[in-house]
Amino acid sequence: MQKISTCLWFDGQAEEAAAFYTGIFPDSSIGTTMPGPDGKAMTVEFSLEGREFLGLNGGPMFNFTEAVSFIINCDSQDEVDRYWDALTAGGEESQCGWLKDKFGVSWQVVPTALPGLLSGPDPEGSQRAMEAMLMMQKLDLDVLQKAYDGN
Repeated sequence: MQKISTCLWFDGQAEEAAAFYTGIFPDSSIGTTMPGPDGKAMTVEFSLEGREFLGLNGGPMFNFTEAVSFIINCDSQDEVDRYWDALTAGGEESQCGWLKDKFGVSWQVVPTALPGLLSGPDPEGSQRAMEAMLMMQKLDLDVLQKAYDGN
């Protein structure tokens, strides 16, 4: 058991969310489901790429906001595209690589090359890459690289 894990509060959708997320991320699994007093799932344990989560069916009192998001560091545009497409299904796209999935959880789908483009040795190139990024929803690594290079 990891020292710190994440609890996600759902309104009766914890099992559905756990199945959705474990179907997207490799090295993921659903663990123990604990029933509540009504016999329906109160909590469901799951892990995504080795990181532990607890889905809690806590009711409608609280909603997710962009104040907390999960960052997915992607090594390629194919990986960005795969996660973006999977997580926006039933959700909504936002700006600069941010999205909300169908449960309202916020994610940032980011190519690992992005920090190097935004803070590279060429300040003008970094500014061009930043300006390009600000115009995007899903991040496009090729467009960002071309902006940095001045093409």
